[in-house]
Amino acid sequence: MTAIRRVGMLGLGKMGAPMARHLSDKGYGVCGYDPQEAARRAAATLGVQVLGSARAVAEASELVIIAVGFDHEVETVMYGAQGVMEGARAGLIVAVGSTIAPRYARQLAERAHRQSVLVLDAPLARGEAAAVAGKLLIFGGGDEAAFAACRPVFGAFASDVFHLGPAGAGQVGKMVNNLILWACTSANDEGLRLGEALGVDADKLRAALHHSSAQNWAMDQRADRSGMPWAEKDMSIVLHEADLARLSLPLSGAVKETIKGLKIRLGYGLPHGSE
Repeated sequence: MTAIRRVGMLGLGKMGAPMARHLSDKGYGVCGYDPQEAARRAAATLGVQVLGSARAVAEASELVIIAVGFDHEVETVMYGAQGVMEGARAGLIVAVGSTIAPRYARQLAERAHRQSVLVLDAPLARGEAAAVAGKLLIFGGGDEAAFAACRPVFGAFASDVFHLGPAGAGQVGKMVNNLILWACTSANDEGLRLGEALGVDADKLRAALHHSSAQNWAMDQRADRSGMPWAEKDMSIVLHEADLARLSLPLSGAVKETIKGLKIRLGYGLPHGSE
C-alpha cells in the first residue's frame, strides 16, 4: 500500500480534536466533521479542513478515523444519511477509534468489505490528557497490511500501537482493559474508604500505595476524578459479550454496580443514549 497522506477525522471533540491537531502538525492533510458547530469552529483553528458531512470526509480521505461515543453513533456515521459509506471508494480504510462491542466490530468489517472498504479496530486508551500529549494507546485489529499502512498515521498521536489479531480483536483488548480499569477503580475506592474509616488519611495512604504491590494506573491517574462517563457502557459490553460466550463473570457484574454506586455517591451523571 502507498503511504497515506490524507486523513479524515469524524468526531472533533475531546479526543478527535487533539488527534487532528497532531496529524496536522506532522504534515498530514486533515479534514473532519462533527455535528456540533462549536467543535467544528474549534477544529478549524487547529489546521483541520472542516467539511459538511461524513460522506464528504470519506470522499476526501485515504484513511478515516472515527472518534464518537457509542455503537449507534458509529452506525450513523458509517451508514446513515451522508455517511462514510455513501462517499467511500474501493480501498478506503476506516479506523474505528471508538470503544464498541467486539461482535459489532466484526459485523461492521464484514459489511464494509462487501464494498471493498477496510474497517480496522483502533480503540483508544489513556484518555483526553494522553490525546493532548500525543501519547494514546491503540488496541488494533483487522487486516494486517492495512493496519501496517496506518501505523505511521497512528504514530502522530499514539505512543503505543498494538495489532492483536483479526477484526474485533482490538475491541476485545480494549474491553478487557476497561474491565480491569474499572475493577481497580472500584477496589481503590473501597480500600481508601476502609483506610479512612480506620483513621488513615486517604492522600497519605494513596502515596504509599503508589510504591506497593497495589499500585495501579487508575489510582495514579485518579480515574475517579474523570467523571467516568463511559464506565457503565464499558461494563455492559463486558457482560453482554460474556453472555454470548456463555462465560460467567461474577466480579464483572459486581464492578458494574459498584462503579454506578460510586458515580452516584460522587454526584456524577449517569449516561444517556447508550442504547
